[in-house]
Amino acid sequence: MDSPLKDQVAIVTGGARGIGRGIALALAQAGADVLVADLLEDPLAATAEDVRALGRRAAICKVDVTQAVQLEGMVRQAISELGGLDILVNCAGVISIQSVSELTERDWDFVMDVNAKGTFLSCKAALPHLLAQQRGRIINVASIAGKEGFPNLSHYSASKFAVVGFTNALAKEVARAGITVNAICPGIVRTYMWDRLSDEWKNAGESVEESWQRHQLTLIPQGRAQTPEDMGRLAVFFATMDNVTGQSVNVDGGFTFH
Repeated sequence: MDSPLKDQVAIVTGGARGIGRGIALALAQAGADVLVADLLEDPLAATAEDVRALGRRAAICKVDVTQAVQLEGMVRQAISELGGLDILVNCAGVISIQSVSELTERDWDFVMDVNAKGTFLSCKAALPHLLAQQRGRIINVASIAGKEGFPNLSHYSASKFAVVGFTNALAKEVARAGITVNAICPGIVRTYMWDRLSDEWKNAGESVEESWQRHQLTLIPQGRAQTPEDMGRLAVFFATMDNVTGQSVNVDGGFTFH
């Protein structure tokens, strides 16, 4: 079995389910030990068990990515329990669906705090270690909504545009330190978030499942949704490439072109 990440240590925030889980398992399959971080305790433990089933070590950390002190503790835990930190994946994210006229300041702040500020704080917590060892990989999970706005998702789009810009800027800051920084921009993936969107955007008389199928067929040129495993394969690519940095790559079946 090819193990390009053998004995490397990864942290995946938002790793309990969905895209984060897919990335955690892909990194483990490529040979990495994984600290799975999330607020959701039951799926957190289950994902860690799945990592161990692949023959890799796993640790779990309940963490709120809006709290700097918790993220600093998360990094210390990865170093103490798994022996280091080589790969940081920031996948923790939230979404809500409101028009700008309905959007409250609290709603705006919550989405921005988790998606944008959380990415910043997590990177800031990991950077002292990565800079000291003069190598590392940072992979941020943005969205195609970080390159193109969508109605009733202005705050979500703003947060993901911020992640794309932050990724590019940080990549340039640390480029001479052996650290790469890239972003994955998922398209339509069947996760909790997209179940909510399918429900919100269903036509009269349409079920959530029918709405989901319609969105796949009408929005994606390939006619099929993307998967957490797709995102995991791109994460492994970013984790193994020395000279790819500052990029935000869409995995969306041709939905967008930039």
